[in-house]
Amino acid sequence: MTEAAAVDRRRVRAIRDRLREVYGRPAHPPHGHPIAELVLTVLSQSTNDRNRDVAYFGLRDRFEDWEGVRDAPVDLVEEAIRPGGISKVKSARIKAILRKITETEPDVGSSGGGGGAVLSLDWLASLTVPQAQDYLCSLPGVGRKTAACVLLFAFGMRDVPVDTHVSRVGTRLGLFRANAPFEELHDTMLELTPRGQELEFHMNLLRHGRRTCHARRPACEECALSRMCPRVGVS
Repeated sequence: MTEAAAVDRRRVRAIRDRLREVYGRPAHPPHGHPIAELVLTVLSQSTNDRNRDVAYFGLRDRFEDWEGVRDAPVDLVEEAIRPGGISKVKSARIKAILRKITETEPDVGSSGGGGGAVLSLDWLASLTVPQAQDYLCSLPGVGRKTAACVLLFAFGMRDVPVDTHVSRVGTRLGLFRANAPFEELHDTMLELTPRGQELEFHMNLLRHGRRTCHARRPACEECALSRMCPRVGVS
C-alpha cells in the first residue's frame, strides 16, 4: 500500500466515524431477492423514492411473478409502472432485462429457455464480485451502480453503489477525482471502503448528500464533516 493510499484510508475511517455519530449504523441485512432489487433500481431512475415504490408495488400487484412481467405485453407493464415516470423506457428495459436473464442463466438449457422458463439470479451468489459485476453489466441498460445495488442489498457482497449523492459528497471530500467517470468512481469507492462496511458507508454518504451536502446550496456551516472537507468544487 502506498503512503497516499494509507492516508486516504485513514481519512475514510475518520469520515465513516463522524457520519456514524450523526446517522448511526444502518441495519439492512441482505434480503435475498436479486431480481426484485434489479427491477427496483431500474424504477428508481429519474424519480423519487415514493414514486419508485408506487411503481414497484403496482407492478407486483398486476403480475403474479417475474415470469409474468417478462411474458406480458409491454403496454401492460408500462401501465403498471406509470407513476414512476418515463414508464415507456423503463417498461421496455425491464422486459429486455428479464428476457436476457432467461436466455443466459446457467440452467436455461434444462428449463427450456424462452417464454415459460423460471427466472432466477440466485446463482450470482456463487460467483466472485467481478464475475457477478460483469454478468449484471451485460444485461440491457445495467451499469455499475445498478449492479452494485443488486450485489450489496440482495446478497451482501462487497460492492458499493455510487449514485449522484455519493458521487457529489465524495468529490467534495476529495475522495474522488473531479469529473471522474462513474466506472472510476465505483472502483475508487470499493478500494477505499473498509471491508464489511460497504452498506454503512454508502447509506451514510447518501443520507448526508440528501440532508446537508445539497447539489446547489450545500449547508457547509451545518456540516458535521466541515473540518475534514476541502470543499472541492464548492464556490
